[in-house]
Amino acid sequence: MHISRQGSRIAPSAAVTEFLSRLGEGRMLIGDRWVAAADGATFEVVDPATGTVFHRAPQATVADVDAAVAAAREAFENPAWAAMTPTARGQLLWKLADLMEANADELAEIESLDNGKAKLIARHADVAMAIDFLRYMAGWATKIEGATIPVSVPYMPGAKLFAYTQREPVGVVGQIVPWNFPLLMAAWKLGPVLAVGCTSVLKPAEQTPLSALRLGELILEAGYPAGVVNVVTGFGHISGARLAEHPDVDKVAFTGSTEVGKLIGHAAMRNLKRVSLELGGKSPVIVLPDADVAQAVEGAANAIFFNHGQVCTAGSRLYVHRSIFDRVAEGVAGAAKGIRLGHGLDPETQMGPLVSEEQASRVAGYITKGLSEGAQALCGGRRADREGYFVEPTVLVGCAQDATVVREEIFGPVLCALPFDDLDEVAAMANDTPYGLAASVWGTDLRQIHRLVPKIKAGTVWVNAHNVLDAALPFGGFKQSGWGREMGRSVLDLYTEEKSVCMVV
Repeated sequence: MHISRQGSRIAPSAAVTEFLSRLGEGRMLIGDRWVAAADGATFEVVDPATGTVFHRAPQATVADVDAAVAAAREAFENPAWAAMTPTARGQLLWKLADLMEANADELAEIESLDNGKAKLIARHADVAMAIDFLRYMAGWATKIEGATIPVSVPYMPGAKLFAYTQREPVGVVGQIVPWNFPLLMAAWKLGPVLAVGCTSVLKPAEQTPLSALRLGELILEAGYPAGVVNVVTGFGHISGARLAEHPDVDKVAFTGSTEVGKLIGHAAMRNLKRVSLELGGKSPVIVLPDADVAQAVEGAANAIFFNHGQVCTAGSRLYVHRSIFDRVAEGVAGAAKGIRLGHGLDPETQMGPLVSEEQASRVAGYITKGLSEGAQALCGGRRADREGYFVEPTVLVGCAQDATVVREEIFGPVLCALPFDDLDEVAAMANDTPYGLAASVWGTDLRQIHRLVPKIKAGTVWVNAHNVLDAALPFGGFKQSGWGREMGRSVLDLYTEEKSVCMVV
């Protein structure tokens, strides 16, 4: 494993330094004003590659969330937004995407400093996909349609009934996004809101608040009316919980852990607000006996080590046919050993740190648990010996199907590899989880693949690929991986209500 310049201090660019200075410590967006928390409290923003504090963000109170919701409600009912034409909403979305593209390097650097991921990956994955998604949603603004419906109910002699449906924005939306793809998840949430005419109170994760705040600046620069998007920073148990239970929030959208998603669902039920949840996963990667071994090795390695394994669709369970198991497992371990760890702003870095000390300790604890339950590490198996929150890419073999590391979502660069003998067996193993977000199948026999895919209970199944996402493809999970679908045409259903109109003519 390669370690890039340990102990080096890489200074932020002039653009990021100026942004942090302009933002000031403890400022968030409510309406069109940058304000401190009601009580002035702040929390530390930490560079996970060094463990050092480089900024402070406001710790929003319940009163701050209430103010943001009030601003969103006022904007939702203001003709400046409520009466805006679909074409104008689409043009604003496209303008926002253009501004993001013009500031793409700065956004990628902010994401790298805040989250730890390599700037190059943030630029070409996170930022690029966010821009693409907003442009995709801009096209939907003019295509939110109803239908005329012929009805057969007898009403009165000689009467004729005319019936139709229309889609209307659901209203004020509380949107809570995670720390693994902060900017991209904000775009996934805000794109449909801004396309259909809702308003938003966006709460980024406390570990990664900065890209959402920079996005807030660009939203105002694009020309959105005050209060259409509000950005409140702070802790989930305070500001997130208040959004979930707030009586004047019409819908809450959350991406994060299944554990927290259940809490949000319970809070939202108190006033029956609409809920969508994109939650955890324990995605299987299934390698059939006829698979191209080199392709499968590269694919399985990317499936688990992309974004440091901090991906809800991470291919964290590798099931390989027994006839090629050793070749594939050792191949993935060899790929892991070649990954260069380092600061996200170092251009040589291939894998940065995990997002926080808490997350690094959690992942390292899972590795220790796996080893104590009988697994062996083909590579990695510990935290990296350097400053920051680094964990070595790890491949575990010898795990039992019911082992903790096979059952629970680790959310780090840890792969559990197990052999199988036939399709029915591997389908049962793949489905032996409370999750159902994604899976991938690797092989060349299409008859076997077509037999296997319907057996897998997951919202997305990739074939000879993993983590392929497109703005037009619906994304979401089965079972405890969530409710609803992000992206594609399906996402519009999450942010609109369908109204039936029936009249005598």
